[in-house]
Amino acid sequence: MSFRVLSAFLITALTLAPVSQAAPVQLATSSPPEPALFTSKTEKNINHKDARLARWVRSFRYRALTSGIPAITFEAAMRDVQYLEKVIELDRNQSEFTKTIWDYLDIAVATKRVTNGKTALDKWHRTLREIEDRYQVEKAILVAIWGLESAYGEKRGDIPVISALATLAYDGRRGAFFEEQLITALKILNNGDTTVPGMVGSWAGAMGHTQFMPTSYRDYAVDFTGDGKRDIWSDNPSDALASTAAYLAEFGWTKGMPWGVEVRLPADFNYGLAQRRIKKRPSDWARAGVVSVTGKPIPDYGRAAVLLPAGAKGAAFLVFKNFEVLENYNSADAYVIGVGHLADRIVGGSKIKAKWPREDRALSFAERQEMQRRLTSAGFNTQGIDGKIGPLTIAAVRAFQRRVGLPADGYASLQLLERLRR
Repeated sequence: MSFRVLSAFLITALTLAPVSQAAPVQLATSSPPEPALFTSKTEKNINHKDARLARWVRSFRYRALTSGIPAITFEAAMRDVQYLEKVIELDRNQSEFTKTIWDYLDIAVATKRVTNGKTALDKWHRTLREIEDRYQVEKAILVAIWGLESAYGEKRGDIPVISALATLAYDGRRGAFFEEQLITALKILNNGDTTVPGMVGSWAGAMGHTQFMPTSYRDYAVDFTGDGKRDIWSDNPSDALASTAAYLAEFGWTKGMPWGVEVRLPADFNYGLAQRRIKKRPSDWARAGVVSVTGKPIPDYGRAAVLLPAGAKGAAFLVFKNFEVLENYNSADAYVIGVGHLADRIVGGSKIKAKWPREDRALSFAERQEMQRRLTSAGFNTQGIDGKIGPLTIAAVRAFQRRVGLPADGYASLQLLERLRR
């Protein structure tokens, strides 16, 4: 899942599920006749909404068993699976529920979340110190992820994961993706890491304190407590926090490097330089007038890019390699800024100093499509009308802005749409 929104930071919810980087499971494209070991017991015990789901379960049974799931595990896990209509509603309506970066941060880095983060850091300090020593990932960033994903363990989700994944695999927009997740969830059950009643999580199947998808769990979860289980569901968050540290370490987290630093841009800044592919050392940016809002020199942590989450009218950041590492956990830039800023605040950092353009609002899905159509009609081809403000649309926005004499910041705002409507 990749939904980085570089211009408008339109995001669907506060808590976004981790993204698995694992290769897809190879699934059978058809279902041969059932071997004798398959029975109709599971199908009869499932409280299906309709016969089509029953047929899907029958065909999925074959694919699951040929993927290595024992029949007894399949029967036990699928016996009480249900079609969850609410899950499908949430899956299909995501695109219409969006937030601006400032609305998101108001929630993500609210005073209560910062205060609770400090409390969690203090309560679990010894465990977090041991995790940091082992994986070289700072305590604060782990606590911040924990805070955004499950409110420090208070909201881990209570939806039966097997039913949620079965519903999405059968009737969702990304059936193959969720079927892979379902097969992996069945393997987790077969390994004995948790039970069917204990495997609960979000509507999308994300689980535990830091909301791992099954494939992320498969590839990166660790048994930090040494009890023989990689238990991210327990009230004890140790395995979940260590698993998150292992995940970040695997993707190249550099201890001591910030995710980003808020900066001030010169009045004559060339907004064409505010692109993720353009990276310079902080000292080079300083010579171009890009300096910390504190006035202090930014150490040369490595090459960094200028990021403008709300265009020329909002805050500006230099973002480093650790920003990219966090994107592997969740690729929404607003999420990464939320995690990074929350981590900073938990250890005493200051609030973002720049003002946000709060008079602006997020574009709806229909408005984003309209912007793409109007840009393309004006000669700035977005290469598709999908309602997603990705790199091609951002490039078209920049080109249009340059033509009409606006700062070429690539920000897909309501004001820009109104300009296109003229």
